[in-house]
Amino acid sequence: MQKVIVIVGPTGVGKTKMGIALAQRLHGEIISGDSMQVYQGMNIGTAKVTKEQMQGVKHHLIDIKSPQESYSVAQFQEETRKKIDEIASLGHLPLIVGGTGLYIKAALYDYHFEQEVVDHTFFEKKYALYTDEQLHQYLATFDLDSAKNIHCHNRRRVLRAIEIYEKTGKTKSEALEKQKHELMYDVAMIGLTLPRDELYQRINERVDQMVDDGLEKEVMYFIEQGYDASYQSMKAIGYKEWFDYKHQKQSLEETIALIKQHSRQYARRQYTWFNHQFDMKWYQVSLTDFDQTIDEVYQDLKLRGF
Repeated sequence: MQKVIVIVGPTGVGKTKMGIALAQRLHGEIISGDSMQVYQGMNIGTAKVTKEQMQGVKHHLIDIKSPQESYSVAQFQEETRKKIDEIASLGHLPLIVGGTGLYIKAALYDYHFEQEVVDHTFFEKKYALYTDEQLHQYLATFDLDSAKNIHCHNRRRVLRAIEIYEKTGKTKSEALEKQKHELMYDVAMIGLTLPRDELYQRINERVDQMVDDGLEKEVMYFIEQGYDASYQSMKAIGYKEWFDYKHQKQSLEETIALIKQHSRQYARRQYTWFNHQFDMKWYQVSLTDFDQTIDEVYQDLKLRGF
């Protein structure tokens, strides 16, 4: 089986730096596992790697979509698998770096998706008058398992589950149960973490740095171009919080506080999700000597034959 390294963890914990260091040592190339880094121009809020940070390591699936476009887990699955094959054909090692768990799992496991509809707006228009709660309740009437696993306010995923049922007559849960849920690759799952207090402080500092780097200007550009909160790209943490600020419903301080809060909540969900879905090995990051953490991960990978 083709070997693949996957590096996950919350924002600000060092995934980018770890990925580049390992790629340099193991002759690898990096595939972004972040569902929002595919969007052009969304640089600060997604903590997108810069050309300087890449240090010559080739990166894939970054800046491949306009923020006006939607991007599905099925598209990510297809494109990631192609990139894995391309990288391996060159004799290089694929590394997936990022934190969008569902996307990463779909790429690594033998999941099959129903064919995507061409007009993604059809179901949005069909159920436009439904509140998030009403839409979620409707899903629960025929697919209770999916309703339990999808958050009430994750409208896009709720609509997708409804779409699958109305197009195929089968629930999303039934479609998943028929699949074997087997890994297609020899995967090393690397999780980077910090003690909770340090992690939250790191996240808060990371958001402050994003603001200092011009996050408000970056988001306002999109809003002034006519992008609204319904765009998939604008639902990202660090972007969606600015719409109420733009409409003078909350202050700058409240907006920044919300980004921090949502980032901390997302970090907690990531830990829970990855621990349930993968055979994870978590590494406590040394902020004072990150090279030590890199060496620890590298030595473990070598023992596993990577």
